[in-house]
Amino acid sequence: MKLTQQTITKVEKFSYKGKLYNVTTSTGNVIVNGILCKNSGGLGTPANLRVVAGMIHKAHLGVLFVDEIATLHPRTQHELLSALQERKFPITGQSERSAGAMVRTEPVPCDFILIAAGNLETIKNMHPALRSRIRGYGYEVYMNETMLDTKGNRIKIARFIAQEVKNEKGKIPHFSLDGIKSIIEEARRRANRKGHLTLHLRGLGGLVRAAGDLAKEEKAEYVNAEHVKKAKSLARPLEQQIADKHIERKKEYEVIVTTGRRVGRVNGLAVIGSGSAYSGILLPIEAEVTPGGRKSEVIATGKLGEIAKEAVKNVSAIVMRYFGEDIKETKDIYVQFLQTYEGVEGDSASIAVATAIISALKYIPVKQDVAMTGSLSVRGEVLPVGGVSSKVEAAIDTGIKTIIVPKSNLLDIVIEKEKLSKVKIIPVTSIEEVLEHALYWNGNSKLKNKIVKKNK
Repeated sequence: MKLTQQTITKVEKFSYKGKLYNVTTSTGNVIVNGILCKNSGGLGTPANLRVVAGMIHKAHLGVLFVDEIATLHPRTQHELLSALQERKFPITGQSERSAGAMVRTEPVPCDFILIAAGNLETIKNMHPALRSRIRGYGYEVYMNETMLDTKGNRIKIARFIAQEVKNEKGKIPHFSLDGIKSIIEEARRRANRKGHLTLHLRGLGGLVRAAGDLAKEEKAEYVNAEHVKKAKSLARPLEQQIADKHIERKKEYEVIVTTGRRVGRVNGLAVIGSGSAYSGILLPIEAEVTPGGRKSEVIATGKLGEIAKEAVKNVSAIVMRYFGEDIKETKDIYVQFLQTYEGVEGDSASIAVATAIISALKYIPVKQDVAMTGSLSVRGEVLPVGGVSSKVEAAIDTGIKTIIVPKSNLLDIVIEKEKLSKVKIIPVTSIEEVLEHALYWNGNSKLKNKIVKKNK
């Protein structure tokens, strides 16, 4: 019989001297003089033993979980659909035991329950047929990002902290009562919703470990509230580090101004990042109004998203209401979100845009120690926005003294009392209130009465 190189190598390893016999078994191995030697396949090796079964086959009569399912190639998603429908699918490929050639077996049973996950944007990119099958059976579930702030759920957060400590296997100390309360308070802040706690537990787990490491370095018996506070400043997410650099550089080049008064310039507030991993930034906005009306539109610059551009245009309805003129027909309006290379989406800067335009139109200065956030309806109502806690924190860190927020968002602000005491928070419900507190009315009492008291 003909010996393979692999067989000879195996025999030489054992320094065997004598006669050699090569017998191929049904499993593709060889027996040489009583020694079982691994081989890369033989004529009697079944095709399905030359390949490694995929997860859909290993999940037979069980559950297959696929995270970020929309990142699968469309062809792979189609094959997954075929497996779901037929409950069997061939194994295609090769393994370390194959002879080098690609192998495609007969269909192999793969009857499983599929559980797929992904965020809303990625789900939209799923293969239409696969998405239709899941949706058609009524099994699409939107997972909550928060839970009610109840005693029972606070106890669950405390249990989660204990589990994280246990998982570290003695590397970090246990938490004291005030340390646990600090983590729960952070869960409130990250929920960005009054009366709720966040369910983004991975981020909380990172904070638990960072605080534990600090306590370990200090050889403390327990992790306390001070360790959690330090961990928040040290274990900052990438978005927060980017936001800090953003503010630092704009301050360095005087792009951010927090003192004095200027016409047509407002400090808006925005967030960068997504999900629970976002941070607040100060967003300077400038407006200029010139005679003409030749363009018959509001010109918005600063890499604005579509929703932000619409928010800019809607301000013209507010101006029409207060001043009785269609500024798009008589004026050219320019609005710039200064050095906004990251892009701005959403309409949370609506009240800031409206204030900047009205300031430029009537040449009334804006207080630069004031920052604001809020959506604005065409009737002048200030509507709630997201990320209020992060925005307020950014304003405080930048040196702002007064912050205007929608009244409906007031209870969403979860910040340490010591930090919150550095600023004055003004809740508002209408653009009249925004203008009353943001503009410097010296010598313009008549105009102030016309605008501020219009609906009073």
